[in-house]
Amino acid sequence: MKGYLKLRRTVLYKLKSDLPSYLSYHGLDHTLDVLNVCEQYIRRLKLSEEQRYLLRVGAIVHDMGFLKGPANHEEVGSAMAADIMRDLGINEKLIQEVKGLVMATKIPQTPLNPLQMIICDADLDYLGRSDYPEISQKLFEELKYMKVIETEEQWKNLQINFLKAHHFHTPFAVKNREPKKQVWLNKLLNS
Repeated sequence: MKGYLKLRRTVLYKLKSDLPSYLSYHGLDHTLDVLNVCEQYIRRLKLSEEQRYLLRVGAIVHDMGFLKGPANHEEVGSAMAADIMRDLGINEKLIQEVKGLVMATKIPQTPLNPLQMIICDADLDYLGRSDYPEISQKLFEELKYMKVIETEEQWKNLQINFLKAHHFHTPFAVKNREPKKQVWLNKLLNS
């Protein structure tokens, strides 16, 4: 659909060149991971061309607000994405849908439709994967740098509380990610 490749090039270049290096979790790798997981959903589900487009764009722009800082990054990023999309001549209905996708990823996640459920689960897919320890370590380093937490004990408690409160939304993630997430939670509880 219109403007996708140019938007993808523009946003991924900005993320690669302009994100602060202390963002060990919310960096380009995370954005590409979310895009990859959305591509997996696209392959599994019978989505329309428009739905595929929206998911791909949403994944690419969902954390671009970090270019301006972590505070309210969903609101900031959705506005930045809207500006880029308008410059590319993308219609307002699609822009509003993408903004909704970005806002749905705000913690606590509040998806209101199936596409928002997919992007929310893609954003936190790692919680139920085997690479959870490595990815959570990146988030620990980032939060420590930002002085959100100071100690490993605080981090452990934050993870436990987050994993307990979090729930997946799509049938795929409930079946295929939730069990492994519970394994990680039990390891934390018993460590």
